[in-house]
Amino acid sequence: MSEIAFSAEAMEVVKKIIKRYPEGRQKSALLPVLHVAQAEFDGWLSPEVMDYVASILEIKPIEVYEVASFYTMYNLQPVGKCLLEVCQTGPCMLNGADDLVAYLENKLNIKVGETTTDGMFTLKTVECLGSCGTAPMLQCGADYHENLTNEKADALIEKLRTDNKRSRYC
Repeated sequence: MSEIAFSAEAMEVVKKIIKRYPEGRQKSALLPVLHVAQAEFDGWLSPEVMDYVASILEIKPIEVYEVASFYTMYNLQPVGKCLLEVCQTGPCMLNGADDLVAYLENKLNIKVGETTTDGMFTLKTVECLGSCGTAPMLQCGADYHENLTNEKADALIEKLRTDNKRSRYC
């Protein structure tokens, strides 16, 4: 197995992030550095990657594990090219998020937390994405897809399959 290391470009970004914080407070850079690490290492944070981040920030690995396992924005297992994150809080649930999840599970032939056999899609449920007025919704990469219906979900899946590329997890 090759040694875990950021690319030169990613390391420059990490250094800039760390410099935002006072000396001795590099732990404050943990969240943005984890985002860089996740983007750099195939969309997820393996224990080895988290250990690497801990070594860069000069903190204990458990401090990284605690943060990475708390937030749903970090993936602790491999994910597909497109990570479909369906909001499951109150307003989305009241407006059909359960039905949307069931529909996507059936359409993609996976359950929440699983990835399609072709490695294209991972389905995940997450807490509030802050789009309560346009529920139900899902996030894929940086894009919100709101007021979803089965037909809109079909169109999104088809577009993502056609594009067939990872762009910040979608």
